[in-house]
Amino acid sequence: MSNPVHYQLEGAVAVLRLDDGKANAISHALLDSMEAAVQRAESEAGALLLLGRPGRFSAGFDLSVIRQGAEAAQPLIRRGAGLLLQLAESGLPVIAGCTGHALALGALILLASDLRLGARGEFKIGLNEVAIDLPLPGFALALAAERLAKSHRLRATVLAEIYDPEAALEAGYLDRTLPPEELESAARAEAARLAELPRDALRITKRGIRSETMRRIRADIEG
Repeated sequence: MSNPVHYQLEGAVAVLRLDDGKANAISHALLDSMEAAVQRAESEAGALLLLGRPGRFSAGFDLSVIRQGAEAAQPLIRRGAGLLLQLAESGLPVIAGCTGHALALGALILLASDLRLGARGEFKIGLNEVAIDLPLPGFALALAAERLAKSHRLRATVLAEIYDPEAALEAGYLDRTLPPEELESAARAEAARLAELPRDALRITKRGIRSETMRRIRADIEG
């Protein structure tokens, strides 16, 4: 199997493209690549840009593992939570270019990122766990409480409401939407701009404002 996360350094921007040729389901293999790529970006870039493949950002956890039961699912879920923590507390500005559908952990990656641009279109964005008989874990609720608009929090979590990109903008999953053909160039421009921010000031401020969310995610991983 080819590497599901493609890494490219473009000036000061580390571009990570998730592309497993399918739905970008979060498997152990994808997490191996993703964790290593984020660590590499921390050492050589000024900003981190996450992209999916056209029409697909990420469908969330690999359900073939989740459906095997707790013994198989828990290590994968714990690693997924660790990735969200890695993004949320990164010393780099993290920009997500949501190229299409973003469900479950895919939507949580948007919530963990600092700036989220989304492609317009008939795409589904949201937390569908309750609808498929999976309770949302504490780390997901922490990110939802931090980033989603108050009027949407219960609908988006307890009621498993799924949004199109324009509604996802209102709900708090996205900060801006663009035509699909403009998304990547706009995301690259934003990442290049944010890469110029003083890194120490950004890191300290980011970890300060997100400290409670990080604490809740870390406690859930440890628990």
